[in-house]
Amino acid sequence: MDEPTISQDQQPQSHPDPAPGVPRGRRTRTRRWRIAALAAGVLALLLAANTVSVLNQTAEASGEQIVRIPGGDLHVVQDGPPDAPTVVLLHGLGGSTAWWEPVMPALRDLHVVRVDLLGHGQSAKPADGYGMAEQAHRVATVLDRLGVRRATVVGHSTGGAVATALAEQRRDLVAAIALIDSGPRIDAYIGDSFVAHLVTTPVVGQFLWRLRTDGTIRDALGNAFTRHVQIPGRIVADIRGMTYRSLTATDAASSAYLEERPLPDRLAGLGLPTLVLFGSQDRRWQPSSAQDYRRVPHARIEILDGVGHTPMFEDPATTGTLLHGFAVETASR
Repeated sequence: MDEPTISQDQQPQSHPDPAPGVPRGRRTRTRRWRIAALAAGVLALLLAANTVSVLNQTAEASGEQIVRIPGGDLHVVQDGPPDAPTVVLLHGLGGSTAWWEPVMPALRDLHVVRVDLLGHGQSAKPADGYGMAEQAHRVATVLDRLGVRRATVVGHSTGGAVATALAEQRRDLVAAIALIDSGPRIDAYIGDSFVAHLVTTPVVGQFLWRLRTDGTIRDALGNAFTRHVQIPGRIVADIRGMTYRSLTATDAASSAYLEERPLPDRLAGLGLPTLVLFGSQDRRWQPSSAQDYRRVPHARIEILDGVGHTPMFEDPATTGTLLHGFAVETASR
C-alpha cells in the first residue's frame, strides 16, 4: 500500500531557537532590559527637550503703566500725591508690586512708585538682563522717565540688593535706603523650602516648573512667612507668570552680588540714611545677621519680634509706620 502523501503546506513547521544555547528566561530578561533602556532614553530626550523649551520661554510686559526700555519693558504702579516725597518700593525674588499692598494705607500721603523688576510681575521676561546692576539701571531709567529726582528707596530681600546697586550707581537719585530682611552676606542664608530647592535643581527643576500648580507655589513660599498669612491669589498668579529663566537667573545674580561684596560694605561708604528692618524669626536669612549693618555709619536697625521674612504681610502696621516715618524724616533733610 502506498504511503499517504502530505502536501508541502501540511508539513510540520519548525521554529528554530533565535538564540541557541541561551536559556529562554535569560532572553526574556535581556528583552526587558532593552525595553527599559529604550524607555530611559526616550525619557531623557523628553526631559532634555522640556529643559530647552522651559529655558527659552520669554514674555512681554503688560499692565496699565509700562515704561519702555530697550531689552525689556517694566511695569510700574504709582500712588499718592505726585508732589509728595517719593518712596520707591522694590520687591524680592519671585515678588511683584502686589507684595506691598498691605503697607500702602500707611504710605497713602506719599508719592509711592512700585516697580515690577525685570522678569517679575507684569514686566517683560527676556532671556537675560537679570544682574543686580542691570536691574538697578532699569529702575533708574524708570524714575528718570517719571521725573523723579530724589527718592527713598526700599528693597525687600533681593530687592535690597537692587536698591543697594541703585544707590551705588545714582547717589544723586537715592536720598535714603531702607532694607527689609535683605541678607547682608551669602553665608547668612538659611535656605529655601524643599519644593523651592527642587525647582532650582537642573533638569528636575525645569520639569517641576512645567507642572507647577497653585499648590506647589504656595508650598515653595512656605518659609517666606513665619506668622500665619493668607497668601493672595494675585501673588500666586504673578509667580506662575514668571519664566524659569527669570526666576533662576535673578536668584543666581543676587547670590553673585553678595559673594562679590556684602551689602553693609557696599553701603558703608555711601553716607546714606539707612533703615534696616528684620524679622526676629526669619526662616530664610539668619536674623542675627542684621547686626552686620552696624558697619554702616548711623544705620538704624529695627528687629520685629515674632515676624518672619515678610514683614509687609506679617506685621503691615508696624512695617508701614516705620517706612513712613523714615521717608518723611529723610525727605526733610
